[in-house]
Amino acid sequence: MTEGLFCSKNPAPKGSQNYKLLSSCIIFADKTNMEPTGGDDITEVVCLETDLQDGQMKEVEVAHQKILLVRNEGRFSAVGGLCTHFRAPLIKGTLTGNRVRCPWHGACFNTTTGDIEEFPGLDSLPTFKVKVENGKVYVTANKKVSFSAFAPTKRVKEMSCRKTGVCHTVLLIGGGPASLQCAETLRQNNYGGRIIIVTKDKYPPLIKTTLSKAMNIEVEKIFLRPDDFLQKHGIEVWTEKEVVSVNTKKKIATLYDGTSQHYDQLLIATGTRARAMQCPGAELENIKVLQNYRDASGIYRLSVGNKAVIIGTSFIGMEVAAYLSDKAASVAVVGKSKFPYQLSLGPVIGRMAMQMLEEKNVKFYMSNGVASIRGENRKVKEVVLQNGEVLQADVVIVGIGVIPNSDFLKGSTVQIDSRNAIVVDKFMRTNVTDVFAAGDVVSFPLSLSGNKKANIGHWQLAQAHGRIAALNMLRKQTEVNTVPYFWTVLLGQSIRYTGYGEGYTDIVFKGNVDERKFLALYIKDEEVVAAASMNFDPAVSKVAEIIATGRKVKKSQAE
Repeated sequence: MTEGLFCSKNPAPKGSQNYKLLSSCIIFADKTNMEPTGGDDITEVVCLETDLQDGQMKEVEVAHQKILLVRNEGRFSAVGGLCTHFRAPLIKGTLTGNRVRCPWHGACFNTTTGDIEEFPGLDSLPTFKVKVENGKVYVTANKKVSFSAFAPTKRVKEMSCRKTGVCHTVLLIGGGPASLQCAETLRQNNYGGRIIIVTKDKYPPLIKTTLSKAMNIEVEKIFLRPDDFLQKHGIEVWTEKEVVSVNTKKKIATLYDGTSQHYDQLLIATGTRARAMQCPGAELENIKVLQNYRDASGIYRLSVGNKAVIIGTSFIGMEVAAYLSDKAASVAVVGKSKFPYQLSLGPVIGRMAMQMLEEKNVKFYMSNGVASIRGENRKVKEVVLQNGEVLQADVVIVGIGVIPNSDFLKGSTVQIDSRNAIVVDKFMRTNVTDVFAAGDVVSFPLSLSGNKKANIGHWQLAQAHGRIAALNMLRKQTEVNTVPYFWTVLLGQSIRYTGYGEGYTDIVFKGNVDERKFLALYIKDEEVVAAASMNFDPAVSKVAEIIATGRKVKKSQAE
């Protein structure tokens, strides 16, 4: 590992005196070198050929569009400059060969084709024509599109739709990112059969990671895909439907309403459910969990101007506490450990996160638990802690862990482990032919931990699983080989995480945790196995690329 590998800013390559190079590596082309091409296309000189060496990238602007210019193996390519997930500037990301990784959430794109190769996000990048003449690099963009409300920051991969005469059905149980990604991957690979997504939710697939960060958001703003998109590509979504059993011999799924659906291939992506409180008073009203949009809006409505008590210092619980900190009359958080995130991120980062929320008047009751909940007229009034303290409460939000949703498979031959997770192989296949599983509900072989089985509830992994399942349904044998990438947001500050740090024995810190600008490298068996950061981009994405390419970083190098 070289000295500057984890610096928080990309060094800007030196540009020629004829082109203005900003500190953020954004280059505005000299309009005197604009070349009209006819029609709506415009071609501009964006830099000199010598401005970029192999393995370097620059952000340029042509026709008011941010474009990422990359040089690799002597060839130039140009793709959209903003990540299709949350519009992060890719120039601040990490370039490895012909792949750029987003600095915020780890999505990866091929810099030649623009195709998305790692998640999160659904869409690919637009591509732009590049030519080199007389030592100058030209990029062509469409000026008409750039001024429209639909500037091409995203590109949907070409997808087929259902074809008449194809008598084949893929049934996807669960309405999350794994099912949607599986459906889209099938259509991207010219699958012409019937695709059905069955979900208990009231809505089609949503960006559920938003629900704990913006609890009063309008539901239409977090649709992963609008209804007309799904209809166009022949993806049926059955909402408010629940599968209660599966006969894998007859290939029939039975629904709660008594109806049944035959399938040829099945994906189980039912996710997890929140673990319920087990104490006297747990049946009272206004005790809530956060699992869907209805839950989020209900918690928001009950909390505004009232006293909120959050049980559990999970990522969800902490995000909810942060969100409600300036909306509820008071926010109290009860946790079993000394600090939040103690097992996952460690006590140092946990203490920092706790201090952030305390500055917003969130009260913590740590190394504690709930003895009972008291109410009046069946509504919550008090939370009694194990140490005898009593907290006033109008609403209680419970975030004490999750359980994989696999109960409906009991009695079937699908293998389930002791923690209720469905066991799959590296092709996302269960032990039953034509039955696949993906997402939070599965225990899968994690390549970076020597194929040890793991159950990891990350949004990005669920998408990766869905894609792998689809490819293997189509007999395009592909193994799951992705690096876990996760993020949480507290009061506008993101903590990013990559790798698999279970069982880590030491943490090496760069930067300063107290100043909330740091990188934490998690050590196990004298090697870096995971990383977390705040305000230290693109460090975590760099670590993800190191792990993805199979390189090892020793503790001595990290130090």
